[in-house]
Amino acid sequence: MATSTNTTTTIWPCLAFDDARAMVDFLTTAFGFEATAVYARDNDASIVEHGELRWPAGGGIMFGSTGRNDTPFGTRPPGVANLYLVTDDPDALYTRAEAAGATIIRELRDEDYGSRGFSAADPEGNLWSFGTYRGE
Repeated sequence: MATSTNTTTTIWPCLAFDDARAMVDFLTTAFGFEATAVYARDNDASIVEHGELRWPAGGGIMFGSTGRNDTPFGTRPPGVANLYLVTDDPDALYTRAEAAGATIIRELRDEDYGSRGFSAADPEGNLWSFGTYRGE
């Protein structure tokens, strides 16, 4: 397998949220994402057509409100994602997530393959795993 030296993130998981604005608040508070874009529908600010949250270590997620249109993108259910994000300080992130009320589903631990991390669920049921493992 070839190894790339390009560090630009080109994969952006896209999620659907029932309450996109509340999820922005939760994900920035509990996990440290940075809100970079939230574009609402002109006639209804509660419907997010497109949003982006950046992960401080690189990359991020895109998201929109559920039910925003009749396309496969607008009709996806919330809470079906399972994401893994790299962090250099899983202990501090665990403390932050716990303090923000995140539901911890796998406690902070050291893995046999050398990673240290934990997993949590967000209020809409998505699973978020954080660890030091950066991939092969």
